[in-house]
Amino acid sequence: MTHHVADVAVIGAGTAGLAAERHARRQGVTTRLIDPDFAGTTCATVGCMPSKLLIGAADAAHEAAGAGAFGLRTEVEVRGAEVFERVRRMRDDFAQGVQQSIAELPDGVCLRARARFEAPGELALDSGDTVKARAVVIATGATPALPGPYQAVSDRVLTNQTIFELDDLPESLGVIGAGPLGLELAQAMHRLGVQVEVFDAGDRLAGLPAETSRALYEVLSRAFRIHLNRTPEPAPHPDGVALTWQDGSTRVERVLVAAGRPPLLDALELEKAGLDLDDHGTPLFDPATMQCGEAPVFIAGDANHDRPVLHEASHEGTVAGRNAAAWPEVTRTTRKVPLNIAFTRPEAAVIGTIPEADDDTHVTGEADFSDQGRAKVMARAAGMARLHARAGDGRLVGAELCAPGGEHLAHLLAWAVQCGMSASDVLEMPFYHPTLEEGLQSALRQICRQTERSKPWNRDDDPLPGSRSGAPEG
Repeated sequence: MTHHVADVAVIGAGTAGLAAERHARRQGVTTRLIDPDFAGTTCATVGCMPSKLLIGAADAAHEAAGAGAFGLRTEVEVRGAEVFERVRRMRDDFAQGVQQSIAELPDGVCLRARARFEAPGELALDSGDTVKARAVVIATGATPALPGPYQAVSDRVLTNQTIFELDDLPESLGVIGAGPLGLELAQAMHRLGVQVEVFDAGDRLAGLPAETSRALYEVLSRAFRIHLNRTPEPAPHPDGVALTWQDGSTRVERVLVAAGRPPLLDALELEKAGLDLDDHGTPLFDPATMQCGEAPVFIAGDANHDRPVLHEASHEGTVAGRNAAAWPEVTRTTRKVPLNIAFTRPEAAVIGTIPEADDDTHVTGEADFSDQGRAKVMARAAGMARLHARAGDGRLVGAELCAPGGEHLAHLLAWAVQCGMSASDVLEMPFYHPTLEEGLQSALRQICRQTERSKPWNRDDDPLPGSRSGAPEG
């Protein structure tokens, strides 16, 4: 048994934990990084990167199959085994970069074990060792939820942690959960030739507001069936899994459960840390400092279930690590504008603050991408964007979209919101022709017409008659 002593102990070696340890150590304090596996980040191993690799294959298949729209003729043969071999090979390359950064940590920093609190600042490890620290950062991440009924068909169940290990594509797939992950993988599998059906107990797709959720539903449901407000009951079937709900049934070879990723906190015995917890057992914390109450405990990344995306986990880990090193002196930080993207096709995104429908202190402008010039050229005309601004001065506060090139449009809008730009400010920026970005102009102009003190935009820049959607003018 070894008794370790450090200024800062970080539990979890994912994106948030690695950032917290690094930035705490940069403040000149001693650190310990505790993890049972040191397997790498969720993003590199079972999240962002392998899912985008699968989506990349699906995009290639879809573009080839749809080449007829451009006067081309192709034949597509999807070789599932080769698809997954590439996914794993490149996934492992990305993960190796993380492993290398872990291997380069100073000697004695990494402790391979599971930790639990014995008291504030005191941790017991399942290796038999103990750690005493002046401050602790919780960065244990999250894990896929497997609802009870699916235990009976667990041999047919996939999650984001297992789907990329498939040897080949299944014939059919039922997807439980219409959040970003569920929809991304459902569409990718469909485009690779798998028969797909999606189920969700709610009435929205990808966490979108109602209008953009309907726009995304309209596009995706043309390709595969989406059952909202439905909770199917699974049962074993000789050929896979039978799914039954109140007005229907189906049989699928495999089931992908994408019904949420709750924080990994149960084994920490947080009650011994003296923390106040919410109804779900998650510590109450200040998002500007990442501190849990007044305790010398900080929480970052998916473990706090606040903004479970990679760039936020990295930022939260940085803030938590710096403040843990400086405790009891902590510094408040300004959070980045919220930005969430679903890599469906078309991409969907929510940026900043979305006002309530009856909020008369804000105005909204809409853009129709089903009638947008560049989108038509690319045979990708579908979707919409809704931009929200303060009624008094037209300052942008948020946006929601379902549009081709949406991941790029979302970044532009997030930057505009974070910079405090008004709709007229954005209209004074250059818009090249013909581009997808031009499609935002109609929404921005609508906001300008509704606001009281917006600066006038150059009316000479209005589209010519007949080209309001940004279509080529000749």
